[in-house]
Amino acid sequence: MNRPSTGSKKKERGLHLGIDVPFLVCVLALLAIGLLMVYSAGWEYSVTTLGESPYYLFNRQVQFVIIGCVGASIIYAIDYHRFKKLLFPMMAVVIFLLVLVSFVYGETRLGARRALFQGSIQPSEFAKLAVVIYLAFWLYAKQEVLDSLKLGLFPLIGILAVVAGLIMAQPDFSAVLTVVLMGGIMFYIGGGNVRQIIIVMVVALVLGSVFIFIYPTGHQRVSEFVSGLQDPQNASYHTQRSIEAIVKGGFWGVGIGHATTKFTGLPVAPTDSIFAVIAEELGIFGSSLVVLLFLFFLWRGLYIANQAPDLLGKLLAAGITIWIFLEAAINISVMANILPMAGNALPFISAGGSNMVTVLAGVGFILNVSRATAVQKNTEEGRPLDEVVDLRRDDGRRNLPRTRRSSNA
Repeated sequence: MNRPSTGSKKKERGLHLGIDVPFLVCVLALLAIGLLMVYSAGWEYSVTTLGESPYYLFNRQVQFVIIGCVGASIIYAIDYHRFKKLLFPMMAVVIFLLVLVSFVYGETRLGARRALFQGSIQPSEFAKLAVVIYLAFWLYAKQEVLDSLKLGLFPLIGILAVVAGLIMAQPDFSAVLTVVLMGGIMFYIGGGNVRQIIIVMVVALVLGSVFIFIYPTGHQRVSEFVSGLQDPQNASYHTQRSIEAIVKGGFWGVGIGHATTKFTGLPVAPTDSIFAVIAEELGIFGSSLVVLLFLFFLWRGLYIANQAPDLLGKLLAAGITIWIFLEAAINISVMANILPMAGNALPFISAGGSNMVTVLAGVGFILNVSRATAVQKNTEEGRPLDEVVDLRRDDGRRNLPRTRRSSNA
């Protein structure tokens, strides 16, 4: 009679983790797909473009994943409230790097000054996460004055204007769009006035349209996108090759490693265009699986945010989740010619150190919030604070005796 109960206790205890397991499994699945596709799309790029060994890009990607996972583990282990002390240094470093890359030492690639140290660091990637984190703490602290234009909306606009302006100097339109959109989304989640948000978004749209027509690159991308909608043959070269890869893939794909478009001119196949490689090698089936993983990531991240013990946790988890999903949605939409050409990387999958490390740091914050939820449930259920709790929905087996609480008191 005791053996089944002992086994069930062991099984139940094994599932009681202070971490959201479905969310973590989703992230690991995306990372595995990313490493596989970087290996497939990156060996020829490493040899012909970078002049390195066939494994160069893949090995660097593995290193970035390891660095990102270590950083995420550190962030996960620290109470997210304590990061308040690092807000000013974080924003100061980000602004310094943006100034450095835009006006002092930036390396020009594809018509923009976006990188430092031979492309190893892209400050705009760090700026996206930094803005989300800063706004989460700022909105949490300014709840009583959010409806005030002077104390609420105008300071928010100032924060976004500084970061977006420095990024625009590169220029990087997609990063500016991401920062502005996340500012509006964070303001809404934090309880901001909807009318104020609409006004800001309209003004941002007008200013964005002006900048697009001022900068030749932006105007060209919009013109090519409109022409491509009317006739795919008039789309940009990048879009044409991406669509070609998707068409070649069919439903099941040509097989991993057997894509040809990545060898015959698909621009930056291991980075911005990697979803086109996925579509060619894994077909509609495989690319749909990637899309479903990102949709699951969005749902589970918002679930963690909804379960957060306080508004700050909700803002952090929801903001970072939406930001990562937004990056993925833009990248995939661009490859499918649904949006004009943009330089957003595909999170967890595209080759690149800045994006990978930053995204995994964001995952660390989301898991941090889930850990805080577990600690709160520990307290509510009378368990020791060093014991972890299952983050799944209540399964009706809360059978902890009340005597345990009294014995620990």
